[in-house]
Amino acid sequence: MAQVGGGPRLVLLFSGKRKSGKDFVTEELQRRLGADICAVLRLSSPLKEQYAQEHGLNFKRLLDASTYKEAYRRDMILWGEEKRQADPGFFCRKVVDGVSQPVWLVSDTRRMSDIQWFQEAYGAVTQTVRVVALEQSRQQRGWVFTPGVDDGESECGLDNFADFDWVIENHGDEQCLEEQLENLIAFVHSRL
Repeated sequence: MAQVGGGPRLVLLFSGKRKSGKDFVTEELQRRLGADICAVLRLSSPLKEQYAQEHGLNFKRLLDASTYKEAYRRDMILWGEEKRQADPGFFCRKVVDGVSQPVWLVSDTRRMSDIQWFQEAYGAVTQTVRVVALEQSRQQRGWVFTPGVDDGESECGLDNFADFDWVIENHGDEQCLEEQLENLIAFVHSRL
């Protein structure tokens, strides 16, 4: 458990399918709260960095939404699974190292082991947030079903998790999304 004053005041673990809007929501929250208060953490970032180092690839190109990343996605997922099986907290520890802001938004929580690690490490300050979007909305954002990716644990690992603290519906209704973001921001402020 994090020491009082030595760890985050709030950890929000965001999950959702590809193109559901997880990054959009976390970046919008950070924009409104301020980067001095709120850090966006991506578990995939240390994974991609380590994968790039071990495979001689361009780390920066693995971070964007390019065909370069997509060409390596399936192998990167398998490699990440092997790392997690050996050490479930491997990427979690890497992503929180040196973070000083009081609010952490983990934008790409994908597995029960991720949730368990944060809950064990930070206890009651940890909350889960599921971002959902209709398949049609995801397709309009460029999503196309990819076998071996969209039916794998990295996309489906939390499908049966029923205890999300928050659910953000991101179907394309801007007013509905705005109301949900305002509620979440009010909650964040209550924890500061």
